[in-house]
Amino acid sequence: MSLRVSSPRSPSSRAPRGTAVAAGVALTAAALAVPGPALAEPSSRRPLTPPLTQPPAGPAKRPVATGYGGAVSTVDPYASAVAIEVLKKGGNAMDAAVAATAALGVSEPYVAALGGGGYVLYYDARKRRVHTVDGREAAPRRMRADSFVDPATGKAIPFDQAVTSGLGVGVPGTVAQWETALRRHGTRSLPALLKPAIRLAEKGFVVDQEFHDQTALNQKRFNAFPATREVFLRNGQAPAVGSTFRNPDLARTYRELAKRGPGWFYRGGLGREVVRTVRKPKVDPASGLNVRPGLMETRDLAAYRALTPRPTRVTYRGLDVYGQQPSSSGGSTIGEALNILGHFKLGPDDTVRTLHHYLEASKLAYADRGRYVGDPRHVKVPLDELLSRGFARERACLINPDRAATAPVPPGSPDGRYEKCRVPAAPAVSTTYEGPQTTHLVTADKWGNVVAYNITLEQFGGSGITVPGRGFLLNNELTDFTLQPPAPGSPPDPNLPGPGKRPRSSQAPTIVLDGHGRPKLAVGTPGGSTIITTVLQILLNRIDLRMDLPTALAAPRATQRNTPQVFAEQGFIDRYGTALTAKGHDVAPFPGPPAGTIGAATGLEFLSPRLVQAVAEPTRRGGGSAMVVRPRR
Repeated sequence: MSLRVSSPRSPSSRAPRGTAVAAGVALTAAALAVPGPALAEPSSRRPLTPPLTQPPAGPAKRPVATGYGGAVSTVDPYASAVAIEVLKKGGNAMDAAVAATAALGVSEPYVAALGGGGYVLYYDARKRRVHTVDGREAAPRRMRADSFVDPATGKAIPFDQAVTSGLGVGVPGTVAQWETALRRHGTRSLPALLKPAIRLAEKGFVVDQEFHDQTALNQKRFNAFPATREVFLRNGQAPAVGSTFRNPDLARTYRELAKRGPGWFYRGGLGREVVRTVRKPKVDPASGLNVRPGLMETRDLAAYRALTPRPTRVTYRGLDVYGQQPSSSGGSTIGEALNILGHFKLGPDDTVRTLHHYLEASKLAYADRGRYVGDPRHVKVPLDELLSRGFARERACLINPDRAATAPVPPGSPDGRYEKCRVPAAPAVSTTYEGPQTTHLVTADKWGNVVAYNITLEQFGGSGITVPGRGFLLNNELTDFTLQPPAPGSPPDPNLPGPGKRPRSSQAPTIVLDGHGRPKLAVGTPGGSTIITTVLQILLNRIDLRMDLPTALAAPRATQRNTPQVFAEQGFIDRYGTALTAKGHDVAPFPGPPAGTIGAATGLEFLSPRLVQAVAEPTRRGGGSAMVVRPRR
């Protein structure tokens, strides 16, 4: 199937409000250096310089770039510039993705760090195959189903206490993922790819409004940890917009990692520092925070491996859609929803009808996600049946084209024995909360290789705990587990904590191939459990509603995760709220965080075998940064 476009309009390429922009700034390696006195090396470990009277402008964020020779889209222009430089010097898409992720550890340290993890999809142009690398964080061996339960009450500890704790820290997967991804699919060494991030950490980047706001959001708990306060705050305050943020601790850590290799993290000195920090977080007594110690041991780090499961795959309107299989629920849930939607004729002639079916299919797929999807090494996940045509037909039969089903709806029975319209008897399952503070990037190279990469710490700033002297935060990914075991007699929960288990994720890096095995689209987003619906909606916008990719990505969003209400951005409510309410949907403003906006997607599309369009957000979360090696004239 060819991807037709019925609406050629693209979102404005103006820089978002609050972002420092200098017209005509060249996004090359030279743009990583901040001009003027901000380049002076600090005389101490303090990472910030005072703001200038006239704040210097950072590199421009442009949401759309079209051209040749390779492309990249990230949330951050510094990371995008690093990736483009790797591509210009002959690196491939995986090399560029790893280098960009290391740079994001500097400029987006609250969502991407050595202390986190993520999922990678890689399209190999020579073999025309899609591969995955699972770097999801894992629970320590001492973790049990009731590890987050307060024995005094029998209830799960308060969620904010689970987040800001050593108990919520999973064994980080980023470094192992880099090593595995480069060994299997890269052409450059990790030491070479860390060099741009080391320079960026030493020279610094210009603080924009988004970075300031993310820091201010964490200011209270960052102040509670002396090591975190030293790196990320200035006199206990969020860095000022226009100041230069440096992280010499992280530069030294990256440099030592380049020298010693991943074994230093998992079986050496850095690993011991991580374990020591998790088990005994250093907290300012004046903060009043109850910071629980973690269960991680050095043997947990030594046992960690990045995994390489086969991707999920479904065919939708003649296109092959690939995703990440469990422990992520992204590929299975998007795939099931697309299979359901494939039973209906959808298109731009009736957008409200298309959106109604999108919301109803999401509702059904989320019900099945909650009941069946977890870490397949620890629970039985009926993945093949969840993605089967028979199961999709049975679930699609439940959609009333004129009326929304009452949510939450119960899960289906992916048992291989499918009836035309079987009404489920099982009770509905609640949706586990996931923090929306993730990031996503896409890269493509001149050979046609493609990467879609989700990276995360879970919350903005993860656990809030920094490894002293190392310049990076630790995740709180174990709070993605169901913290309260189900009551006796309730259906089993596939996402309970367990030793070595990886918590269920919604991360959904997605690659779409045409009917001949050639890449057409790559897309993904942050957003916690809204990731799945955001990627699904972008795919429907592009494929069924025939928007071009910039319009599909910028269009107002809504999310239905098998809850009584549909949460939506105001633009969606203004445009479609009345018509969807008439069909029985209860549409309400998305509460966040961040309030009012859903996701911060990145994507790319091959407009021809050589011509690529990279796309980022024009405004959400401060906007993103799309670049190409050789712009189209």
